[in-house]
Amino acid sequence: MKKKSWIIVAVLAAVVVWGVSTYNGVVTSSEKVDGAWSQVENQYQRRLDLIPNLVNTVKGYAKHEQQTFEAVVAARAQATQVVVGSEGLTKEKLAEYQSAQNEVGSALGRLMAIGEAYPELKASNNFMELQAQLEGTENRIAVARKDFNEAVRAYNVKIKRIPANIIAGVCGYEQRAYFESAPAAETTPTVEF
Repeated sequence: MKKKSWIIVAVLAAVVVWGVSTYNGVVTSSEKVDGAWSQVENQYQRRLDLIPNLVNTVKGYAKHEQQTFEAVVAARAQATQVVVGSEGLTKEKLAEYQSAQNEVGSALGRLMAIGEAYPELKASNNFMELQAQLEGTENRIAVARKDFNEAVRAYNVKIKRIPANIIAGVCGYEQRAYFESAPAAETTPTVEF
């Protein structure tokens, strides 16, 4: 009887250790996704923080470009209104967030194009520095989005695999959405000479 009791205790202990270990792995993966999302938000916020300085710099040189300035400010305002917490990363919310950020990117593209029309603006140290910071931020955004998608992939794989899918299902862990490329990214731009 004693030997049977030890075997049962050993099996139960092994199951408990397995369950705790699996649960901790799922939690760790979930936290990596949350951390990666925070970095995405940080980089987008950095871009939003650069916009007022860039707009003010360009305004000094291109006073009659009011429509472009208003579009940039409106896009920035819209982007700050779309807030997605790491727990609310559904495909729909992520698409809404991405759409708002794409509007900011488009408006910034129009603002940067103004620099081409004003050589004195293009030669301004302040404009050149802001442009370099913006380019660096866009690169950081791309890296943060890639890291986020990698963290989501690892998490989604973990919660789909047996036996972790049992623990994930019982504890309410669900798949997370990926950042997807903008619809226009599939279209090859036309280059004419």
